[in-house]
Amino acid sequence: MNTIQNIISDAVKTGFALAGYDRELGRVSISNRPDLCEYQSNGAMAGAKKYHQKPMDIANAVVSHLVDMKYEEVQIFSRAEAVMPGFINLNLSGELLGMYLNDMNHDPAMGLEQNKTPKTIIVDYGGANVAKPLHVGHLRSAVIGEAIKRMAAKMGNKVIGDVHLGDWGLQMGLIIAELEDRGKLGEDFTISELEEIYPYASQKAKEKDDNGNLVNAAFAERAHEATRKLQQGDPVYHKVWEQIMRVSVADLKKNYDNLDVHFDLWKGESDAEPYIPGLIRELEDKGLAYESQGALVVDITEPSDPKELPPCMIRKSDGASLYATSDLGTIIEREKLYHPDAYIYVADSRQSLHYTQFFRVARKAGFVKPETGLTFIGFGTMNGKDGKPFKTREGGVLRLETLIRETNDKVLERIRESRGEDMSGAEAEANAKIIGLAALKYGDLSNQATKDYVFDLDKFTSFEGNTGPYILYTIVRIGSILRKYAEAAGLSYADTESFVREHAGDFRILPMEDKSGRDLETLLARYQDELCNAWTELAPHKICTYIYEISNSFNSFYHNVKILAEEDTAKKQSYLAVLMLTWRILTSCIHVLGFNAPERM
Repeated sequence: MNTIQNIISDAVKTGFALAGYDRELGRVSISNRPDLCEYQSNGAMAGAKKYHQKPMDIANAVVSHLVDMKYEEVQIFSRAEAVMPGFINLNLSGELLGMYLNDMNHDPAMGLEQNKTPKTIIVDYGGANVAKPLHVGHLRSAVIGEAIKRMAAKMGNKVIGDVHLGDWGLQMGLIIAELEDRGKLGEDFTISELEEIYPYASQKAKEKDDNGNLVNAAFAERAHEATRKLQQGDPVYHKVWEQIMRVSVADLKKNYDNLDVHFDLWKGESDAEPYIPGLIRELEDKGLAYESQGALVVDITEPSDPKELPPCMIRKSDGASLYATSDLGTIIEREKLYHPDAYIYVADSRQSLHYTQFFRVARKAGFVKPETGLTFIGFGTMNGKDGKPFKTREGGVLRLETLIRETNDKVLERIRESRGEDMSGAEAEANAKIIGLAALKYGDLSNQATKDYVFDLDKFTSFEGNTGPYILYTIVRIGSILRKYAEAAGLSYADTESFVREHAGDFRILPMEDKSGRDLETLLARYQDELCNAWTELAPHKICTYIYEISNSFNSFYHNVKILAEEDTAKKQSYLAVLMLTWRILTSCIHVLGFNAPERM
């Protein structure tokens, strides 16, 4: 199904061509002045320079061809006019809008066309470290990465999400050395014991006296030696590592499940280890890697760079590999097993240089095909109200499960304030989890990924304003209206999803005369454009903006129009059809963002 913006753009481009101008001047955008028009074209302004004519003369010539232009025998524009200094302002005809919305309404995908040539895309996100609890710093990678993965799948691609665990570094050696000190090597342990052992061992290895000397130098050396032995295949240490992995991964899965974040692969740095010797040899054989101060490095600076970039270090002077080496090994394994068309990495923006370095090495070495996409989405910091990275009241790093619990508790408090005894304790608690997750995820995703944002629990859990709970409240309100209609009409109503699935195509959508209804219909018609643009730009925040606009528009419509009291049967049925389409679009979008709506709030 053609997008509404493509229909308009094709018409305006044809108008430019018929007027004797380059059709590519006929690009159309959503109006930045919705009080004046719905869509606009600035092509006449650009054409004025090219054709040495006044912009208004060009605009008027184009408009003369647009007035009666049709799409599938239906007039496209109710208004097309040239305004100073040369803009073309456009409003859709009610006939076209109605036809388009009815086509959407009868399509299970609501007009969203999937890629005709689906791609295999690996999304690398999460990045948790084994033996460490998830904290607030892990929230953004998980939430943004999950949304990107779902966006890719929505567009028809085959998507593989990989958590890419940190499971092969010094933390393993520290745990092993501490277990040896406690005489517990080979014994079973719980996640609680593991989470106590690692920070204790880490602090023990770093502790210094007043002169700056390590207090436990022998322990630190044994931890390094244990790491080396593990990586060289020591059977005793490898068995302990396997136990650490079992306990940690089970706990990580539980915490990610609470975020409704799910990975297809639970691979880690250890999976890249077998490929590292070979990739180092290949880099050396191709003359890309060379020694610098005892380390092995690869130059990555390109002629187009404004300044010289530091080389990518592949091996340290002591022979140890680094993150870049591990990431290169991971790419080699992924190419061998999955043959992806594109990679998307989601990590802290402060790692930008790292990704630039290893992307360029991978391309120079031919580890990926020239046409393979390598994209880094660097996210900003989640800050407290003081503008500094989010901490506990005591100044420590807040565990992610604590943040989720505090958010759910705040939402539960709001539910009890608004519903009192009207909702059972069990339902209120179940809803608090659903709404709390929406508050957390929408609070994050509604911000542009690259920017820092302030985490404000009171704001994020509010049922008003640009928040996840407000979006859910709108969805629930639609369900409530549909339920009342069903009861009055004697129709069965198990839940909103099943009712909409059964009755969405029952009624015909008519163009609305009321401004709030017209605004809502115009927004709904943009569904495919909005999702496609968000995917093209890898920008989940654009979906948030879209559904916030729809929610505001729907609530204005709800307050201005008596939906169930409407006496004109055709109008009432049209209102109900618009309600169901609105519900479907909002629900589709929140699923892409990674959360759901309850039946009641």
